[in-house]
Amino acid sequence: MLYTSPALETLIERLSRLPTIGRKTAQRLALYLLKRPAEEVSALASAIGELQLRVRACSVCANITEEDPCPICCDLRRDRTVICVVEEPNDVMVIERTNEFKGLYHVLGGSLSPMDGVGPEDLKVRELLARLQGEQGELVREIILAMDPNVEGEATTLYLARLLHPIVERVTRIARGIPIGSDLEYADEATLSRAIEGRTTV
Repeated sequence: MLYTSPALETLIERLSRLPTIGRKTAQRLALYLLKRPAEEVSALASAIGELQLRVRACSVCANITEEDPCPICCDLRRDRTVICVVEEPNDVMVIERTNEFKGLYHVLGGSLSPMDGVGPEDLKVRELLARLQGEQGELVREIILAMDPNVEGEATTLYLARLLHPIVERVTRIARGIPIGSDLEYADEATLSRAIEGRTTV
């Protein structure tokens, strides 16, 4: 028998599907929302709905954006000779917070993981190669590989390095300033800034 509200249970179940949120945390969040004013909860629901309607992937770099191409790709002040390749859009946000990198980005949408059935065809590898072989490709002198320092990230780095060496003048990777086994999004700005400055040739 259900001793609580079916609506509350549904929200708890939905929240618990989010990354890093277990049932206990989902329950606390649901009960917190229950105490908030109706207009605040409605504003949150509206923001979530707007996210799906307005946010999409940039057709050039695959970063998240509301404008296509995204503001970074359109910014003529950026160094168009350097492209930093990352796994996810949140990696772009982390690197941008360092204020060290002034080039362009390319978001792969993940990393190679044969155990999970993720191969090169599941990532934005073809799109990266198309950028380098198109009109813009003539400008690109360096590709920085900024993958997470784990097994999947290392495999992706080595795979891309082999592909890119015949096409681009310089292929580098961010320096080993980030602990092995951690994710890029959890690195602090100072560590990530040093890692970008100390990148090495692959």
